[in-house]
Amino acid sequence: MPADRSLTASACPVEWEAYSAGVPFSDRKGRGSDSMIVQIYEIQTPREAEKCIELGVDHLGSVLLSDKDWRQPILRETIRLSEGSHSKNSIIPLFQKIETIYRVLDYYQPHFIHLCESLTDNQGKERELHNLMDIQLKIKEKFPQVGIIRSIPIPPEDYLSEFRSLNMARKLELMSDLFLTDTWLGEEPVEGFIGITGKTCNWKIAKELVIRSRVPVILAGGISPENVYEALMKVAPAGVDSCTLTNRVDQKGNPVRFRKDFYRVKRFVEEARRFERTQRLK
Repeated sequence: MPADRSLTASACPVEWEAYSAGVPFSDRKGRGSDSMIVQIYEIQTPREAEKCIELGVDHLGSVLLSDKDWRQPILRETIRLSEGSHSKNSIIPLFQKIETIYRVLDYYQPHFIHLCESLTDNQGKERELHNLMDIQLKIKEKFPQVGIIRSIPIPPEDYLSEFRSLNMARKLELMSDLFLTDTWLGEEPVEGFIGITGKTCNWKIAKELVIRSRVPVILAGGISPENVYEALMKVAPAGVDSCTLTNRVDQKGNPVRFRKDFYRVKRFVEEARRFERTQRLK
């Protein structure tokens, strides 16, 4: 697939040669282990990180809600707990100021930055993506050791209009290390960003993304201990992610943000590993 040469070489001179050759970042840095990635999000405290590592979670995801309160020593301690363990860490900034993102990466030094800006408008029409592509290239130039996870929106199964998930992924795969599917609903819980809907995406489109993408794909969007095995059987991604449906719930049964239910996390990990074992026996 040819590179999109409407981006300029000056955007990222260090990476431009490889980018122009059509080599994804994931191939340039090596994909690592072939084992299933199990990722859990909204890990905000050292205690939660320790518990996830103990349960065998591979990627611990944390969230920064504001560019005005991005420096959080407790969160830095949480992220750094994975050092020396089998686990890696990632951080989602729910803001887009590039200079603040640079400060975040310098302060937290995560393994991955996870970018989940909305790639469409509320009607599902693809936005202009060149600015986001340019930002990813600049991040890679300044922090080449940090992997980039990019969320790709996929509508729910009952959405019947055209939705260009694969086209958006094609444009972004050359400057991404991992893709993460997430469910697009049109009106998202966090304006301007995709995710935390607790709803499943169309697994057929997710499967097509897994097949076509040169970047490893993590399946997310409404994945729970109850459906993760089935989802993995149908989609066969490189990894699987849970946030909302491994959270605690309130008295009305609604998920509580930033409060993990570690019994559900344990079951989620066990079901993902059960799938992994069945694949090794084939």
